[in-house]
Amino acid sequence: MAKVVTYTVDYCPFCIKAKKLLNEKEIEFEDHDITADEVEQRKKLGEMIDSQGRTTVPQIFINGNHIGGYSELKELNESGKLDEMLKEPAV
Repeated sequence: MAKVVTYTVDYCPFCIKAKKLLNEKEIEFEDHDITADEVEQRKKLGEMIDSQGRTTVPQIFINGNHIGGYSELKELNESGKLDEMLKEPAV
């Protein structure tokens, strides 16, 4: 099974939706709640995904590959591609 990692803040409705979708599909994931040190952690996230400027949450990675946020996760799920990605072994 693939390794899924999320970066979220506790007050974000899209973070809540992303975690709900993953939980409903019974997908195990490692969640990094960055609420306590949000400014610094958002800078680090920006570097991880090679983003200039403000970094939104959630940010979701599957097997180390950045897939985006909730909208992209939802789109992958609706197209059936998420299930395919999750079959790939963790790296």
